[in-house]
Amino acid sequence: MSRDRGPILKRVRALGIEPQYLGINKKSKRNPVVRRRKKSEYGLQLTEKQKVRFTYGLSETQFRNLFVKASKRSGGAGVNLLIMLESRLDNVVFRMGFAATRREARQLVNHGHFLVNGKKADIPSMELKAGDVVAVRPKSQSSPKFEELKEMIITTPAWIDLNVEKFEGKITRTPEREDVDLPIEERLIVEFYSR
Repeated sequence: MSRDRGPILKRVRALGIEPQYLGINKKSKRNPVVRRRKKSEYGLQLTEKQKVRFTYGLSETQFRNLFVKASKRSGGAGVNLLIMLESRLDNVVFRMGFAATRREARQLVNHGHFLVNGKKADIPSMELKAGDVVAVRPKSQSSPKFEELKEMIITTPAWIDLNVEKFEGKITRTPEREDVDLPIEERLIVEFYSR
């Protein structure tokens, strides 16, 4: 499966995202991009879609399929899409602070370091719901990666209840639009796919 493996800061600068939203505490040494021409409506829609797709680390096919699923659910397609993205296992692991970036969270999930409701879970796109418990496998808890978490202060969103001592977190409720801290205009994504 194709992954975007290019320079992250370069891509972040082009899309107009702050690197901190991706979990990267770096600043680009270059000047911000100065646009001479005004973007067309299509250009704005495309940029917004690419911004969300890059942030969550999805391929174009995955993103489009997720949008189709979101549009079939009741409610607004854009809001449903964001809630579905926030509910993915790799994003939940990132939000719990078990990984520094979503890319790292995806890798940790692929390597089978997590249990969901007591069962091994190694599919990053798995959609979680309220009441699900995500825990680090007992075998993995002794690794240096997870040992250092005990000393760290981790802030989690309101919809996650984290217990660092047990290396587990519970999803208390379904995330809402207000819980998505990224500056996203989801209506532009809906307009892009509605052309």
